[in-house]
Amino acid sequence: MPKWTEYKQIAKERGALALELYVVNTRPVGPDADIPGSLPDHLAYQARLEAEGKLVFAGPVSDSSGEEMTGEGMIIYRAASLEDARALAAADPMHKNGVRTFTIRRWLVNEGSFTLSIGLSGKTIDFA
Repeated sequence: MPKWTEYKQIAKERGALALELYVVNTRPVGPDADIPGSLPDHLAYQARLEAEGKLVFAGPVSDSSGEEMTGEGMIIYRAASLEDARALAAADPMHKNGVRTFTIRRWLVNEGSFTLSIGLSGKTIDFA
């Protein structure tokens, strides 16, 4: 298997998007973690990163059944490097306050699509 940078170059050469993003999986440190206490600061931090163009997507994930909330979440960052993305995750009030822990990995986006619809007169935006 090629190293990460080698694979990224191969993907680019074959015409893939090869957009490097960073995936953070975040989970509560335990059942007594004060997630609600850190939530306002966490949401403000996420809004700031979104405004700065550093936050791509963020939100909770279900358990494997798809039916239960576990307090886990996923965050996708746009950053210059893995180290920069790790610093963004570490500065998140949920992680900084010790109520959540995280793992981070590089993600190479090669394929996919999404639809964005903008209604000019109605001032609406729909993302699917």
